[in-house]
Amino acid sequence: MLLIAGLGNPGSHYQNNRHNIGFMAVDAIHKSFPFSSWSKKFQAEISNCLIHGEKILLVKPQTFMNLSGQAISEILQFYKLDLSNLIVIHDELNLPAGRVRIKTGGGSNGHNGIKSIDIHCGNDYRRLRLGIGHPGSKELVSQYVLGNFTKSDQEWLPRLLNAIANNIVVLIKEDANRFMNKICLATENKESQ
Repeated sequence: MLLIAGLGNPGSHYQNNRHNIGFMAVDAIHKSFPFSSWSKKFQAEISNCLIHGEKILLVKPQTFMNLSGQAISEILQFYKLDLSNLIVIHDELNLPAGRVRIKTGGGSNGHNGIKSIDIHCGNDYRRLRLGIGHPGSKELVSQYVLGNFTKSDQEWLPRLLNAIANNIVVLIKEDANRFMNKICLATENKESQ
């Protein structure tokens, strides 16, 4: 079983926030495969599906971002999964908007959701970091991540979310390099062609 957790804050007030891009990515994956309806369990919304012989559990913690590790820890313990069975999708300030990086382990880089998972579960899990850009000043970070995506973000955001959903099988098969190549090809600026 593979657990794919998207990070965000619950509630309609937050649904279009930059901080909720993890929820948005998981929702895009959910729509692309025959996943079960969302159910509330383990302080999270969860849904499952069999994809290429692998049971996938999608997770959206409902604990608010800073406590995401509580829900994820509960799920890992219940299903007796180790961290190699976890992929976390989250916003990344230190990447330009629309850029994607994958990494395993490391620090939280100031991300409170990642920090919570590290505290409750450990840090040796895969992270799909989705760039949202940086506001330029540390004082503006909180307001920026809790702000909604803008009209100009719609030039790259839907394309990125679709590319993740359309290529998640490659990541499930643990081919991170091929996944990254497919994401780059799907999201590159088409205007230059």
